[in-house]
Amino acid sequence: MGKIENFEDLHCWQACRQVIGITKTTVKNLPPDEKYDLVSNMKRAARSTTRNIAEGYGRHHHKENIQFCRISRGSLNELLDDFITCNDDGYISDEDLLLARKGITRAIKVLNGYIGYLKRIS
Repeated sequence: MGKIENFEDLHCWQACRQVIGITKTTVKNLPPDEKYDLVSNMKRAARSTTRNIAEGYGRHHHKENIQFCRISRGSLNELLDDFITCNDDGYISDEDLLLARKGITRAIKVLNGYIGYLKRIS
């Protein structure tokens, strides 16, 4: 896995950070009437992904860390659902949905790998 000095070195945190970037770009283009629903939820879900990885890492206990990573994984799935809703409502194109899906799927895979690693060493 390489030398990990802080949560920023974790590939799963980095992958989730990329998802945040995709989300920021998308929510800027959503209609104003979605400000308190989709925009707010998508921002919170995206930010939750990195925050929970960071918090779990800071617990210094593998089982707690795994639980926070599971919460992050849940937020990624919630975010994917929001992107699907955006597509269904005509706010984003099929191509934009595909880009978001690829980023989220990658983040989930990397996160699952980290969870597996934590399970093996605990």
